[in-house]
Amino acid sequence: MAGRFEGRVAFVTGGSRGIGKGIVELFAEEGAKVALIDLNEEALSETASELKEKGYEVYAKVANVVDPEQVEAAVKEAHDAFGRIDILVNNAGVIRDNLLFKMTDADWQTVMDVHLKGSFNAARAAQKYMVEQKYGRIINISSTSALGNRGQANYAAAKAGLQGFTKTLAIELGRYGITANSVAPGFIETDMTKATAERIGVSFEQMIQASVAAIPVGRSGKPADIANAVAFFADEKSSFVNGQVIYVAGGPKC
Repeated sequence: MAGRFEGRVAFVTGGSRGIGKGIVELFAEEGAKVALIDLNEEALSETASELKEKGYEVYAKVANVVDPEQVEAAVKEAHDAFGRIDILVNNAGVIRDNLLFKMTDADWQTVMDVHLKGSFNAARAAQKYMVEQKYGRIINISSTSALGNRGQANYAAAKAGLQGFTKTLAIELGRYGITANSVAPGFIETDMTKATAERIGVSFEQMIQASVAAIPVGRSGKPADIANAVAFFADEKSSFVNGQVIYVAGGPKC
């Protein structure tokens, strides 16, 4: 039985680990050809090898989303390799957490560049192919931190900005058969949340337990939970769902 993304091509930024890897794996399992870029060459190579060993068609390249030329080249190469770009997932992200009075200019700018400029670069590069083929799905990964979170003035502002970016893309590109939506994860078990635990001086298990205590469904999130929501937005049948933000957090967040 053909998967729901058979014949489609998905391009995922930050696709070698955590949420990004979960998204890439779901698309591949459901029939899509997958393209992924990342700065972590070792993780990228490992993920690409895993996927190829399973028989999936994969394009992988080390690229920095902040550099528009690198992003444009990677998107073009993926398009040339697979013939189209149907789905873009802007997932690449970093954290530079600190309280406002301790936050440096570099802490602020790095987070803005990766999340906002990176998503802008990738969306601008991919949309021209989507407009030509009169079909596309753009999914931006936001966060529940968009609603505000202690120690994350930079990250919260960037993730809130992504939601405004998403809604604007939805308005501009809808006429071309392109939808733009956003998934906002809550607490998800990834290397990034492990780094947060380390920063605040608690074990990852302690952080998971504390987070679960506040989550109505009584468990922490996994990358597959986010991939599932991304797949809903990416589905051809979701063509009337546009400019929306879905919080995937085990409970209401807004």
